[in-house]
Amino acid sequence: MLNPTPLLPVERDGFSAARGSVRAAPGGGVFARFMVFVGPGYLVATGYMDPGNWATSLAAGSQFGMKLLFVAVLSSLVAILFQALSARLAFAADLDLAQACRRHLPRPVAIFLWATQELAILATDLAEVIGTAIGLGLLFGLPLWLGAIVTALDVALILAFERFGFRKLEAFVIALLIVIACCFALQLALARPDWSAAAHGLLPPADLLSNPTMLYLAAGIIGATIMPHNLFLHSGVVQTRATGSDLPARREAIRFAMTDSAIALLFAMTINGAILILAASAFFAHGQGEVTDFSQAYRLIAPILGAPIAAKLFGVALVACGLNSSLTATLAGQLIMDGFLRLRLRPVARRLITRALTIIPAVTVTALAGEAATGQLLVLSQVALSFALPFALAPLVWFTGSRHVMGPLVASRAATYAAAALAIGLSLLNLKLIYDAVAG
Repeated sequence: MLNPTPLLPVERDGFSAARGSVRAAPGGGVFARFMVFVGPGYLVATGYMDPGNWATSLAAGSQFGMKLLFVAVLSSLVAILFQALSARLAFAADLDLAQACRRHLPRPVAIFLWATQELAILATDLAEVIGTAIGLGLLFGLPLWLGAIVTALDVALILAFERFGFRKLEAFVIALLIVIACCFALQLALARPDWSAAAHGLLPPADLLSNPTMLYLAAGIIGATIMPHNLFLHSGVVQTRATGSDLPARREAIRFAMTDSAIALLFAMTINGAILILAASAFFAHGQGEVTDFSQAYRLIAPILGAPIAAKLFGVALVACGLNSSLTATLAGQLIMDGFLRLRLRPVARRLITRALTIIPAVTVTALAGEAATGQLLVLSQVALSFALPFALAPLVWFTGSRHVMGPLVASRAATYAAAALAIGLSLLNLKLIYDAVAG
């Protein structure tokens, strides 16, 4: 139940030092004020196109063509709702999700939730390490274990952004997203997809429920899309925007933040859709079904499309995606640690600890069992994320539907009921994915 003592002062330590640091110019119009809020949504969007999403989209497109495009779109629309609730919590309660858990829940419950989300951060970072290392190996021929070690150098980026400010970090992330988008646009131009089939793929496939393999891949797409750390990340990074304390100003901030995240997640949906369409056009259409790993896709895409640059574009996009996701996972980890424990670590220290805990198993498994064993690590990371997701969704839906926490900016009953139903459905789906992964 909720803690009945909500009048404690709001914390302003750790990551909170950046809160309110991005301000609108005096006298600006609506568009100028909105542009101040553009950025956090794109940090969140990187988590929706991480290596786990790539793997499911590749498998879906290579096995079933465009049929599961509908599922990719549906999962992104669901994500928009939950990220909107995350932004609402930030401006209505002046708390991020981790802080709200510590303030309004019994301490043992909050500590348990913190442990589940630390597990999710480690699982996310493990997937980013493996994905980036594979990309570096494809582009430069590095052994996977060496590529995993090289990924630790992104700590230098954390140092740079710690010095130059939060807005520069957002600009860097958006720049990498543009690189990813350009890579896939060029690959799609080379693949010449059947756009009428893509349009038909936006409709639910008739055999979705009757085909167990298709249903399983659809569940994988949905389960890999909603990332628990993104809910904590969004509720924290939007508070870097300065806004008035009066009710109209906070309503406007919520509206702008929700618009920013919706546009950014539609962009992420476009990228995920492009991966699926590319896999359908390059592999499914040429009889290459069940392309499930990045190395296989890299080897096949150039000869099928008749352009060596297609493989290089694929590798560049994979590295950019892994780098982006690892940066935002570091921010999420910092918010989770600050919010739950009030334990302040510099982002660089946080990054080194997390990266050490993920590089060591990746390098060890690769050295002892070979690169093929990293696939099992990716499966393990997705199981961990599936386990952690309900423990992020439940408090978010509870808090945003509570007038005690949110005051007059409480979410509507329709939004709360829809989010609760989706949270239950996603939790059951993730339990199914955990069972399937454990059962092989």
